Formats: sequence, structure tokens, C-alpha cells
Amino acid sequence: MFLPVSSTSHLVLMQHLLIRHGSALPPPDSPEMILFDLVVHVGTLVSIAFVFRRSLQIFLSNFSKDVSRLLQKENRFREREFLYFRLGLLGLFSVLVTAAVGLPLKTLFEQAFAHPVVLGVTLTITGILLYSTDIIGPRKLGLRKVSLPIAAVIGAAQGLALLPGVSRSGTTIAFALFAGLKRRWAAEYSFFIAFPTILGATALQGLQVGQMGGAINLGLTELAVGFITAALVGIGALYLVLKLLYRARFRFFSYYVWTLAAVILLSSFLGIL
Repeated sequence: MFLPVSSTSHLVLMQHLLIRHGSALPPPDSPEMILFDLVVHVGTLVSIAFVFRRSLQIFLSNFSKDVSRLLQKENRFREREFLYFRLGLLGLFSVLVTAAVGLPLKTLFEQAFAHPVVLGVTLTITGILLYSTDIIGPRKLGLRKVSLPIAAVIGAAQGLALLPGVSRSGTTIAFALFAGLKRRWAAEYSFFIAFPTILGATALQGLQVGQMGGAINLGLTELAVGFITAALVGIGALYLVLKLLYRARFRFFSYYVWTLAAVILLSSFLGIL
């Protein structure tokens, strides 16, 4: 998930290829396969918790202290004293914006899972975003400068990233950088808001699959294997992404997604996909 090359597009592409070669997998746009994709994404939350364990510990500790002080009415609310409480609220606001953007377009986005050509187009756009993060000038804003407009921009970017082929991590980091955040804070803000976003999306999709009824071909074993594998691979992928992001080397990923987009579009034209 963390490599900014759209993990969802790779899942969908592999599902298309397996089905074409005789696999009994359900269609990529079926609720159960979308649920599997979300469960795999939930597995990557373990990776975030591991890689950012120090930052998460600092945030949660200071957030709880801020809440305690507010409840005890020790001080009037001032940005400097209650930084972590404020950041927590801004993060939740970003998630709400994501829902406001993504939910109305949910059906349209899910239909895109069935069309490889859409993946080719969206991957091309992702490559442009990734390349642009390397050529922009130094960013200057720290966490204290995160505002409602910046939180809204990042949340909207995350909502649009629900479309297959648009990288969630790449898009949110790119728009955070465009808004002026320093690279470290753009990365941490992006991955921190992934927690409530992915958990909420998984819960929603799980309810929808349950309401549909009928047989589910994917069992707990398959879901567990996907979850564990994503968690383990995600740790290494996240370390790699952070290393390249801090060195402004995201363009390496853009070359890859552009190549993949060209292969997908050509394969679709030739009837391979």
C-alpha cells in the first residue's frame, strides 16, 4: 500500500489476470473482492503503527494530556498549549472531508474496478503527481501551521484516491506538499489519517457485503493470509517510501506507474485484459 503506485490498481490488475487464466476469483468489482482489498489495507495499519511507533506514542501521550487539561479547565484554549488536541481535530476533519468527497462517488469508483482502461488513465495522473513532488521548491510549514484549509485539501485528495489507480499515499503526500507542509510532516499526517479512514471504509464495506447475503467464496484463511502478508511487506515498503520522499526521489515511482499505465492501455487495446 505504501509504495505510491496505487496498491488497489495492482490488486485489481492481478485479479483480472487470474480470472482471465481460469481462476475462480469473483470479479474485481464484486463486493467480496473489494472487501478483500480493504482487509489487505487494514493489514498495512500494523506497518504504520510499527514504523511510526515513536511518533504515535508522542502524539497519543500529548493528546491525552491536552484533553485532560481541557476537561480540568486549567487554561483557555491556546494553539501553542494544545497543539496535539488541535492536530487530532484537524485529522478528524480531514477524514470527514474524505467521506464527503468519497461517499457520493463510491458507486462510480467501484464500477471503475471492472475497467482496466480506467486504471491506465488514473495511473498516468498518479505519475504526474509523484513527479511534481520532486520539482517543487522547499516546503516551510510545520505542524503548528496546519490549518482547516490544509486539512480539507488533504482530506479531499484522500477521497479522490478511492478511485483505482490513484495512490492514496502518493496523492495525500503530494497535496500536503503543495499546501506547503515539510516532507516529514506531509508523510506523517498522510499516514496518521489512514487509520480512521481505512477502518471506517472496511467497516462500511463489511456491512454492505453482509447485507447482500449469499455465499462468500473468500474464507477467513484467505483474508488472514492477505492481512498478515500486507502487514509484513508494508513495513519494508514504508521505510523505502520515507527514504525516497525525504530525498525528493518520488520520480522513480512515476517512471514505474507510467510504464505500467502504458502496458495496461496496450493490453486492453489488444484484448489481453
